[in-house]
Amino acid sequence: MTTVSAEPTRRDFLFIATGAVGAVGAAATLLPLVSQMNPDASTIAAGAPVEVDLSPIAVGQVVKVFWRGKPIFISHRTKKEIDEARAVDVKKLPDPQADQDRVKKDHDEWLILIGICTHLGCIPLAHQGNYDGWFCPCHGSQYDSSGRIRQGPAPANLPLPPYTFLSDSKILIGETQPPKA
Repeated sequence: MTTVSAEPTRRDFLFIATGAVGAVGAAATLLPLVSQMNPDASTIAAGAPVEVDLSPIAVGQVVKVFWRGKPIFISHRTKKEIDEARAVDVKKLPDPQADQDRVKKDHDEWLILIGICTHLGCIPLAHQGNYDGWFCPCHGSQYDSSGRIRQGPAPANLPLPPYTFLSDSKILIGETQPPKA
């Protein structure tokens, strides 16, 4: 007749230690296998579309998000900013473009720009300069509340990224058409 002891034995310790080493070995083997399934850095840098919720952005506020490594300015313009931008004689601008051509139809209060100065690639400051738009402190370029160049060495307006309104409070930056369901 064999008696069973409640005390752990050397054999119990070896079973537990072998199981623990096997579990760590399995995890160490699976981790690289799983991580290699993630997209590589060049794919991420190519830039998947970015969905942005506009509802927390207050009127008059400008927020910055990143898409393809570029800063994107999202401006929730006031009625005054829109009226001032539309009152400008487009023919007198260095890079003529109407305010209506820089926003999406029925979404005049939302201006979405790539926040890189067209002179030397600096990042302008919002609500600065003579036109209460963007001011590039590096070389003095000044843009109005529609992102159009008004003064300074920059040759062109702040560029517009491709974007689509998914709803009145959501945009998708990086695609010009909503994704298919």
